[in-house]
Amino acid sequence: MVKDDKNSEKRIDSSAVASESNLGDRRQVLELLAPARDFVAGKMAVLAGADAVYIGGPRFSARAEAGNSWQDIEELVKFAHQYYVKIYLALNTIFFDEETSAVKEAIYKAYDIGVDAIIIQDMGMMEMDLPPMPIIASTQTNNYDIEQIKFLEKAGFSRVILARELSLEQIEKIRQETSAQGGSASGGGIDLEVFVHGALCVSFSGRCYFSQALSGKSANRGKCMQACRLPFSLVDDKGKELAKDKFLLSLKDLNLSASIGKLVDAGITSFKIEGRLKDEIYVGNVVAKYRQELDKIIAGSKGKYQRASSGTVELNFEPDPEKTFNRGYTDYFLNGRSNNILSLNSQKSLGKFMGKVKEAARDYFILDRQSDLRNGDGLCWFSKKGELSGTNINVVSGDKIYPNLIDKQLEFYPGTDIYRNADPLFEKKVLNGAKRRVAADFMVKETAKGFSLNVKDEDGNSAEMEFSAEKKPAQNPEIAEDSWKKQFSKLGSTVFFMRDFFLQCEKPYFVPPSVLNEWRRSLISELSRIRTENYPKILVKHEKTQNPYPVKELDYSFNVSNTLARDFYQRHGAKVLEASFEQQKDTKGKKLMTTKHCLKHFLGNCPSLQLRISDPHKEPMFLVYNGRKYRLTFDCQKCQMEIFDK
Repeated sequence: MVKDDKNSEKRIDSSAVASESNLGDRRQVLELLAPARDFVAGKMAVLAGADAVYIGGPRFSARAEAGNSWQDIEELVKFAHQYYVKIYLALNTIFFDEETSAVKEAIYKAYDIGVDAIIIQDMGMMEMDLPPMPIIASTQTNNYDIEQIKFLEKAGFSRVILARELSLEQIEKIRQETSAQGGSASGGGIDLEVFVHGALCVSFSGRCYFSQALSGKSANRGKCMQACRLPFSLVDDKGKELAKDKFLLSLKDLNLSASIGKLVDAGITSFKIEGRLKDEIYVGNVVAKYRQELDKIIAGSKGKYQRASSGTVELNFEPDPEKTFNRGYTDYFLNGRSNNILSLNSQKSLGKFMGKVKEAARDYFILDRQSDLRNGDGLCWFSKKGELSGTNINVVSGDKIYPNLIDKQLEFYPGTDIYRNADPLFEKKVLNGAKRRVAADFMVKETAKGFSLNVKDEDGNSAEMEFSAEKKPAQNPEIAEDSWKKQFSKLGSTVFFMRDFFLQCEKPYFVPPSVLNEWRRSLISELSRIRTENYPKILVKHEKTQNPYPVKELDYSFNVSNTLARDFYQRHGAKVLEASFEQQKDTKGKKLMTTKHCLKHFLGNCPSLQLRISDPHKEPMFLVYNGRKYRLTFDCQKCQMEIFDK
């Protein structure tokens, strides 16, 4: 007989507590939210430890290039829900009147296939007869001002995705002045979500019209051509060139992995990774990293925090965000203004810094430190002219690295920084390196006619079945016990793994392995059905609200592009003066962007700096691209820069 030890009992009790907490105890739920450009990336996000995944549908997503069919989204919903992972649909573009029916149809389609919440920008959607699902305010709604966030809370949103430009102090104040709730998009207050990793928009989100002005492709319609990643020259009022063909608006990527604890303390409940245009390798690597960081906080919280989903993640790789796409990293404005936030010489990925060139010969070079560089790895570096160049490695022999020099001159010189921007071995490990399983505990009891089998998962879902069988005493009790346990542990094709097994019989009995396997399959099938049936779906009833909007007169920057949005703002006491930028006939002289990134600060001419340059640059200053000028203005009181279409 297999005895149940104290440790086993503790593990079962712990699962029971987790189950009760999912039903509404006082512990705060922390959610890791991952991007998915498609089903493959979404599945990877789930396996690597995401608590929720956001994805775009066929239309109305702010990443039009990352659209997905309803069939693929439904498949992702089914896969994710096995682990109690939520799926959010990004419907975060503005829409025109002729698209109203299609938008409403998309919302109801999402609800019907089991999507857990929708992410929106356009307030016209709030005028619709919405299904009872949580609504999340996209960062495109410009969630920087605390009065805007308080308005959205009263207007029926379950969550607000905060602006990337906010400092930790500002986040803390927002949390203090809004009503916290107990879990992710769960009603009864408002969740606060922040971006913690990935590409940064240099503009305040939702208020960028640079792409539309430059190419006719609207960021608010999902077709941003990333004007901020273009090379610009900077000139002053006298035509003096201050910078030539540099990526003056291209920010490094965000990495707040070292500040997760501070964000938790500040009241953040959802931690979002950017990347709906990134591949599954990037997703798996970065999600795994942040899963580890959040798990450390949860484990050390003495029960104060809990995960938002189920399952144990096993990795056969060590996550390292520097090994997948990145332009270098910054914490942006979370801990105050940083001087080094630009990816000035390139908008492309650098990868991981491997060292400086110590010695350069005609066909090889030696680094100033040991590395794990291998044949076939990709390298990149900046030339003396500041241009990014790259190649792959032919051979590594000892400390000598021989790059592929076909059609290239070896541009290395002592002191050159070398980066690895392609690591095939690591990428292969990530592709097959994440498994996720839900814990299940088995109990077998003897009955008059056979056996009673019970299985309980880590969320408290339980299935019990009775089987009639001839009870033959086992000739070898130990082998019989091992056979029971071995057959019930064969759960490889399911989402479960055996955590504990208890055989409570008067004596060990022999049952053929084929019969035990049949019983296991039936029992697990029933548990899966019950688990699906008990999925913790959040339902939110929506009613029309009338709380006053904090701004009374709205220009084009409020992105009002349809009649329903006008009705929404009018009911909340605001007057729409202008249609959206996309509907303007003449945009000359209009503001294209507001940003916390400041080129005056970049030049060392910020009034807040103690050491100012002796000869300040003449204003106004202009960005120049393809002969076209864009005027800069500086609001030093707000510490912001503005870009106008001259």
